[in-house]
Amino acid sequence: MTQAQPSNHSERRQPAQIKVPTYPFTAIIGQEEMKLALILNVIDPRVGGVMIMGDRGTGKSTTVRALAELLPEVPSVADCPFGCHPEKTSEMCPSCRERTAAGEALPMTYRKTRVVDLPLGATEDRVCGTIDIQKALAEGVKAFEPGLLAQANRGFLYVDEVNLLDDHLVDVLLDSAASGVNVVEREGISIRHPARFVLVGSGNPEEGELRPQLLDRFGLHAQIRTLRDAQKRVAIIRSRSDFDNEPETFIEKFEAPQADLQAKITRAKEILGDVTVGDDVLLKIAQLCIELEIDGHRGELVLARTAKALAAFEGRTEVCDDDVARIAVLGLRHRLRKDPLATMDNGRRVQEKVAQIFGVEKAGA
Repeated sequence: MTQAQPSNHSERRQPAQIKVPTYPFTAIIGQEEMKLALILNVIDPRVGGVMIMGDRGTGKSTTVRALAELLPEVPSVADCPFGCHPEKTSEMCPSCRERTAAGEALPMTYRKTRVVDLPLGATEDRVCGTIDIQKALAEGVKAFEPGLLAQANRGFLYVDEVNLLDDHLVDVLLDSAASGVNVVEREGISIRHPARFVLVGSGNPEEGELRPQLLDRFGLHAQIRTLRDAQKRVAIIRSRSDFDNEPETFIEKFEAPQADLQAKITRAKEILGDVTVGDDVLLKIAQLCIELEIDGHRGELVLARTAKALAAFEGRTEVCDDDVARIAVLGLRHRLRKDPLATMDNGRRVQEKVAQIFGVEKAGA
């Protein structure tokens, strides 16, 4: 079963050669907060994913797929079901690591960044993968059928209506996203494989929120709303109509901005390791979380990582106060304690504290 998987995986890759037009990321009008949150997660996946809450029909899934299409193709081991990087041993599955240690030259291919959808009705076996216990016992091999987490490795895992997903499954997703590893255990048999992906959850707040314990584990929280500007709404209608009628012509118009943004993201990933955060900025981040009564230390870590990703995105190697001010709402609005007597929403509460501590008039993405 394990041996057959790479072959099946290869067969599934073939249809990907047929180009299906994807709406250009740089053609998306508005929703700047959501777009920035996704870009920063691509630059540094350790930010921890993004939860997108907002009205239906506001382009959430379109934006995720558009960003994945924008990214350059990534090198991967051609016959590996997990798409391991052929040169990064620390991120390889056990099989690729053993082959590398034995001196084998791993076959390499390039593939587009994947967006894997997780349906609401998915079982834990479908998500995590399954172990053929009978084959394992009879033949003494760990027969493993990879699941959605394996498919999403080095890509995006997109969960629409995540607030309707079983809490246990959400917990599994968040654990894998945080650790970069998926562990499947059945009847004393354990399988581990890389599961490094950007977790994107979306939902409509009218259908309920995630439990605070789960929501807090998403790195960023973007809120999107239906645009109220008539001119922008007309522009959206015209753009979508042009894309539907002549997708190739429409895409050609955005080749230059698409290439510019791709180069900017690639450069940001290259210099991210050189970006520093001064002690004065870290002290302000800590003070912000203290005054907002944020529980735990995840808030500070997310703000520091996200601010570094923003600085890298803008081609700088040192984080400034403005970087933190711009991403503070994204990183903290979902970590505030609920106050039934509060007269302002969480985003505004964060903005006001940022203005006091960082001395800026307006904060937020």
